[in-house]
Amino acid sequence: MSDPVQHTLNELCVLADLPVRTVRYYVQHGLIDRPVGETRAARYGAAQLEQLLLIKKWSAAGVSLERIRELLQGVEADVPARARQAGAVEVHSHLHVADGLEVVIEPGRAQLSPEQVRAFTRGVMALYESITKGKTK
Repeated sequence: MSDPVQHTLNELCVLADLPVRTVRYYVQHGLIDRPVGETRAARYGAAQLEQLLLIKKWSAAGVSLERIRELLQGVEADVPARARQAGAVEVHSHLHVADGLEVVIEPGRAQLSPEQVRAFTRGVMALYESITKGKTK
């Protein structure tokens, strides 16, 4: 047995916080893997739960079901950035370089991974240090 944790359809829906009808739609249209077994004996595992949570996250971000299907199948392409709208919540990182000098980073919009953000931060700090090194206080 490759996936020891098994859930009924109702249990899966509770875990994913999705209606039964939606999960059945996703199975029917091949967005999530088919369960093991049929009808009431059907069992869903961690893989299907993970697929549902990804679909839910991407749907909330405005990604189409067609694009979600491609992403789940491993087709690599950038998810287009959504236009800024009034009332939208954005996450920013603020790099305090020195008094009066701050860099605002929006990793999602800049398409930077956490590792790239850390490398950028180190680079900015090194550049600032090299610029101000000869400056007398």
